Amino acid sequence: MVEFTKTNWIGIALGVAILASSFFFMGTRFFYLIIGIGVIIAVVPFVFSVIIESKISAEKERMFIEFTRNLVESVKTGTPISKSIVNVRNKPYGLLSEHIKKLSNQITMGIPLGIALKTFADDVNNSTVTRAITLIGEAEKAGGNIGEILEAVAGAVTLSDKIKKERQAAISTLVIQGYLIFLIFLIIILVMQFRILPLVAGMANVQTIGLIGATTTSTGAPVEQSNFSDAFLYLLLVQGFFSGLAIGLLAEGSLKAGIKHSFALMLLSFIVSAGARLFI
Repeated sequence: MVEFTKTNWIGIALGVAILASSFFFMGTRFFYLIIGIGVIIAVVPFVFSVIIESKISAEKERMFIEFTRNLVESVKTGTPISKSIVNVRNKPYGLLSEHIKKLSNQITMGIPLGIALKTFADDVNNSTVTRAITLIGEAEKAGGNIGEILEAVAGAVTLSDKIKKERQAAISTLVIQGYLIFLIFLIIILVMQFRILPLVAGMANVQTIGLIGATTTSTGAPVEQSNFSDAFLYLLLVQGFFSGLAIGLLAEGSLKAGIKHSFALMLLSFIVSAGARLFI
């Protein structure tokens, strides 16, 4: 679920204000440009929130791998896992440092390890970390070889991170191809809008010459080019939205990750289309 922060609300307020001001330009060529700017300003904070959240999640997973490796080294020397957590708490773990210190403090205060680990997983709020912590907690309850289990957990998290990086590297070519295909589609739409459509617009008035030399003119309803231009813009925006989601699903295996790609493609579509309307 998306959490509305102060920045999100400021973006929404500014976006709504700009959208309201666009009605003063209704009927001019700046109308759609101002509407687009308002929507962009309202959406930008949410897009950046998704990007930042993705980076934070990756950083937490990377630091958790380092944390479990240090625990494995400590537990293999014969130190209990509770004491090992206390021993490694002052090492640099980036975004996890405060959570690991809190975990250590809870253990020092006598809180059972299972409860402390559950609290740690809830605070970190990362699916990969939660699964690993659950395994560690269950292993500690079962009384098995905690050192081997920790090593297996560290190996599994490391392998998962490695697979993600290999997948991103392998898919990067497809991501570039996706952007190139969309750019080609964008160019085709612009050519149709500003080269082919003006030729078709005059076809409503057709002049024909009779066999005896008499000239007749049949007049039909004129073709409004602005209607087609609006349709082309909507087509580009819809195409950009779904193309971005597809790129995110291929590259990172998540539709949520595709939001940034959708935003980039839709922003490109709007800027190019609106700019072309103003200057062509």
